[in-house]
Amino acid sequence: MPAAPMSGRRAQAARNDELIMNAAREVFVADPTAPIAAVAERAGVGISALYRRFGSKEDMLRRLCADGLATYIRIAETALAGTDPPWDTFVTFARAVVAADTHAMTISLAGTFTPTPELMELARRCDEQVRTVIDKAHAAGVLRTDVTHTDFGLLFEQLSTVRRGSPARTAELRERYLALLLDSLRTPPQHAPLPGPPPRPGEFADRWEKGS
Repeated sequence: MPAAPMSGRRAQAARNDELIMNAAREVFVADPTAPIAAVAERAGVGISALYRRFGSKEDMLRRLCADGLATYIRIAETALAGTDPPWDTFVTFARAVVAADTHAMTISLAGTFTPTPELMELARRCDEQVRTVIDKAHAAGVLRTDVTHTDFGLLFEQLSTVRRGSPARTAELRERYLALLLDSLRTPPQHAPLPGPPPRPGEFADRWEKGS
């Protein structure tokens, strides 16, 4: 049965929670040393609203990582439940992971808090699901056999570091380099034209300008 609609107060709390988590992700991925007050400012809520939900900055970081792992698990489960051809299923999985940008949190937040047993269990489930996705592609003969599920953690982290200009341009460049990566992994090899334009003159030089 569909869930009952939330009361006005509960709906507002849910909206605040979403605002806070989106703000926390933006703030801490950019600067994991930022104070929790920076999250409140970005979210446009009072600092007391944060402390009602999280006892500390570490609690907020753990929640961020738990949400990221849960997203990664859902993406893998969706891929495993799909009925598309094996390579298309694998591509859909990889594109969804890159679009979700869960690995940006790994790069920024690893080592900044103490994981709980619950978080470690989520990580174990995530590893298991991703391993199954990779094993399925191997079994179908569409993915080179010398690449393992552990390789993909680092490959996705590398793609998450691609950031240029606007969010739209960042997404465009990530799609381009993901396509290049997938071409190198597919068996038998099949090359398709790369999506999106390559980096434009000045797209790398301008990041040396102060404030860029």
